[in-house]
Amino acid sequence: MSKATQQQTTDTHENANSVVVSSQPKKQSFISALGLDIGRKRIGVAGCDGTGLIASGLTTIERKSFELDLAQLKHLAKERHVQLLVVGLPYSMDGSLGKQAQEIQKLATRYAQALQLSLEYVDERLTSFQAEQLLHSQNISPSRNKGLIDRKAAALILQQWLDERRTSLAAQRKSEKKLPF
Repeated sequence: MSKATQQQTTDTHENANSVVVSSQPKKQSFISALGLDIGRKRIGVAGCDGTGLIASGLTTIERKSFELDLAQLKHLAKERHVQLLVVGLPYSMDGSLGKQAQEIQKLATRYAQALQLSLEYVDERLTSFQAEQLLHSQNISPSRNKGLIDRKAAALILQQWLDERRTSLAAQRKSEKKLPF
């Protein structure tokens, strides 16, 4: 079940999966996105290469206030020519959205609106656990590297979105080739 959605609206639109602040359909190969793993104390931030193939951790923002956190995100967005925020939503194991997920949606929407960026969500269940396992496999102590876990989790979130996007675009191209014109 894909939580990423395609951006094809003509005005600002909001639902559980995306907030689109775009005026035209986007059909492009270049993508610049920031992946965010928003927690109570920190925000893990990841970016992708322009081709949309590889996500990597960029930084961890120690949360202080909305304005200070936004200033750091704004700097990254400007520096990297970001077009989109991809935010991990912590769905419950039964697939429902709990209180924490709803809080993250509100905060992510505020960030996206302040940055004037499109917003999409990805199911982030177990990404922090996966990030910790990656650290263990590299003989790095997760308890001493919380910021690194957040960055790696953000990279996993963004990579999942990139992979879903690539699969969706490939399927779309394939179906377009089948249409007789």
